[in-house]
Amino acid sequence: MSTSINVGLAQIAPAWLKRDATLSRVAEQVVAAAEAGCELVVFGEALVPGYPFWVERTDGARFESDLQKALYAHYAKEAVRIDRGDLNALCSTAATHRISIYLGTIERAGDRGGHSLYCSMVYIGKDGEIGSVHRKLMPTYEERLVWAIGDGHGLRVHQLGAFTVGGLNCWENWLPLTRSALYAQGEDLHVAIWPGSDRNTHDITRFIARESRSFVVSVSGLMHADDIDDDLPHAELLRSSAEGWLANGGSCVAGPDGEWRLEPETCKASLRVVELDHREVLEARHNLDVVGHYSRPDVTRLKVNRKRQSTASFDD
Repeated sequence: MSTSINVGLAQIAPAWLKRDATLSRVAEQVVAAAEAGCELVVFGEALVPGYPFWVERTDGARFESDLQKALYAHYAKEAVRIDRGDLNALCSTAATHRISIYLGTIERAGDRGGHSLYCSMVYIGKDGEIGSVHRKLMPTYEERLVWAIGDGHGLRVHQLGAFTVGGLNCWENWLPLTRSALYAQGEDLHVAIWPGSDRNTHDITRFIARESRSFVVSVSGLMHADDIDDDLPHAELLRSSAEGWLANGGSCVAGPDGEWRLEPETCKASLRVVELDHREVLEARHNLDVVGHYSRPDVTRLKVNRKRQSTASFDD
């Protein structure tokens, strides 16, 4: 079996706040990545239908604001309902082209009543099956005004050729215990997805790679003020509150030695492909394996709750 795989980094902008149009863009990139020989293609955080850039720009914390209610209602309407089949077509595309996908979505979770929104990282395998849905554990700062708090159910890894791949959303990549939950499952290809900024990806990508002795693929979205369409609610206000790039990308890849394989790229839509060789992981683990020979489970251990949280259980 080959020890190498090709991974595609799809740095694109959404059709902002439009689920179906954005999923069409995603599908196009999936096909392009498959044609380029990729076994995995990765997209940014909250790409479908887009990151809530309005919150910090339109007084998002104002209580009982008609503006914030209207924007949230539109966001919820365009969010992804996995239980409704919103990702079925994309799953079929993955199966047809035999390629795996990591996709950042805003999930309207039916198992939590169907109205609250979660920042979810969805893994779709090359068989077209959804392997995991990781709901962001702790939304960052103003994100908490529109996103609910997730759980540990999606802290899972997946076999991809010689690699074991897992991933996290944005700033939860900074959480050492959460990273360790993936390391402990054998992760050696870490996927970090971001709404889009090289200020986020530039340092932590190389740090996680160096810490874990793994490949780290950071993928970001793009968003420019010009991407705010006229038919969105309060479009004129949203456009006037934004200047230039709201998300400038910064997608990149670091090797197990912490050195760049692809340096951060900004202000440009692209599909970049990188070849990763698992032998480099084995070489790097010779002197440091943070959950293997360099760990002391008799002294420090981590307990992880992967139960999907729910408000009620019913016995019929």
